[in-house]
Amino acid sequence: MNAHSGKRQGARLAPELSVALRDRIRGSKQQALWLATMAFFGGFAGVAIFGPLVPRFQELMGLSPLQAGTLAAAANLTGSLLRIPFGAWADRAGGRRPFLTLLGLTLTGVGGLLWLLRTHYPDRLAGLYPVLLLLGALAGCGIATFSVGIGQVSYWFARREQGGALGVFAGLGNLAPGISSGLLPVAVASLGILAGYGLWFGALAAITAVYALAIYDAPSFQVRAQGRELNPDELAALGQELAPAATFSASMGIAVWEAATWVLVSFYFTSFGGFLALVVWLPSYWHAMYNLSLIQAGLLTLVFAEVTSLVRVPAGLLADRLSIRYALQGNFALIGAGALTVAVSQSLALSVAGILMMGLGMGLQNGIVFKLLPQYVPEAVGSAAGLVGGLGAFGGFLIPPAMGALVQVLGAPLGYARGFALFEFLVAFDLLLVWWLVERSQGRAAIAHVPVRFLCLSPTCELREQARSQVPIKFVCLRPACRSHPNTQSLKR
Repeated sequence: MNAHSGKRQGARLAPELSVALRDRIRGSKQQALWLATMAFFGGFAGVAIFGPLVPRFQELMGLSPLQAGTLAAAANLTGSLLRIPFGAWADRAGGRRPFLTLLGLTLTGVGGLLWLLRTHYPDRLAGLYPVLLLLGALAGCGIATFSVGIGQVSYWFARREQGGALGVFAGLGNLAPGISSGLLPVAVASLGILAGYGLWFGALAAITAVYALAIYDAPSFQVRAQGRELNPDELAALGQELAPAATFSASMGIAVWEAATWVLVSFYFTSFGGFLALVVWLPSYWHAMYNLSLIQAGLLTLVFAEVTSLVRVPAGLLADRLSIRYALQGNFALIGAGALTVAVSQSLALSVAGILMMGLGMGLQNGIVFKLLPQYVPEAVGSAAGLVGGLGAFGGFLIPPAMGALVQVLGAPLGYARGFALFEFLVAFDLLLVWWLVERSQGRAAIAHVPVRFLCLSPTCELREQARSQVPIKFVCLRPACRSHPNTQSLKR
């Protein structure tokens, strides 16, 4: 049987098979999107577990600016690094189990913090700084639900819909740290610190229960749980375009060896890692630089976080329709201009304007980065999302202590402003990577017009490359290594 007839037969069989399977597939893409967004919202609130109240802990425990910055960023350590293995786990097993594991760890951290505050706050916290760091790290595990949700949502949606779906998931989920930063100081001031964190624990427990009861993984994972494997035509008949890699090592290997993955890591380190860093650092900045109350500092942080998060939704939708070449450059330029404004400003109004410029640039950039992932690594979206989301979000852990160290060197309050110059170096490096990525894309476009092509029949190569041959079978692999593959054929046009 030749390739054309095999493909036609698969097209005839897929609808018949899908009728039998469709009745056994539970859930829908919209249900998965909204439940994953809700669960990510609950887990991602862990970013702000300490940030809004760091000035109070700093005063009670006599912490240095470096120690305060580390405490504020503690949740981002586990929240960033756990994205990598949990994203790969989601590729293999679907998103439900990884999601629930991370939310359970987060509940443990918040519950432990409640116990510590009940028994030691406010006069017996001396010597418990390492314990606070540990509890913050546990509470931050929910931040890692991002890479799990990226894979879970991507596998439910067609490629042409992924930008909008991922924009909704990430944009609405990212509202959580800002809301927490704004509401936690208000709750603590009006109800007390135990009631404030108690409300947080109760809301997270309810979100976890609803997600556990109602979520279903994409069709391929449901069919696999029934002991079957489907080919791409059969999956497409069930509404799923992306097929995950079969093993952890294959999924992670594909993501690691794709150079564009590491470019996106750097982009995300600046845009999303920078966002996480500012969510936990800004309360201390506003309090120290302009002597604002914790409630006022929290509300300004809320404005920054919500602007950054909400702009991510239209950014994802626009990424489905617009070229990214100038968008990448423009977004980084906006981040750099905002950071420079804050670094030199001693005016509250001007500093707010600079922070909002940074927020706009970061939100727009975050929306673009994860639109590119399914294009570059379609068969390992969860693993690639883990690498990009994990190592990129690691900026949320590294940047606040670095800014705290600058405050110790330059002195307060001016050091709080000058520390924003750190973003200028990050932006300059990323602009060089944008140039490389654009040159690489143009080079691939040029190769697409040469008269001799090599058709790699290896399943991995078949899915890796974005260029298609004019012949109606398989994908064309443009990599030199494919030429020596035993299943490679030369195609002349």
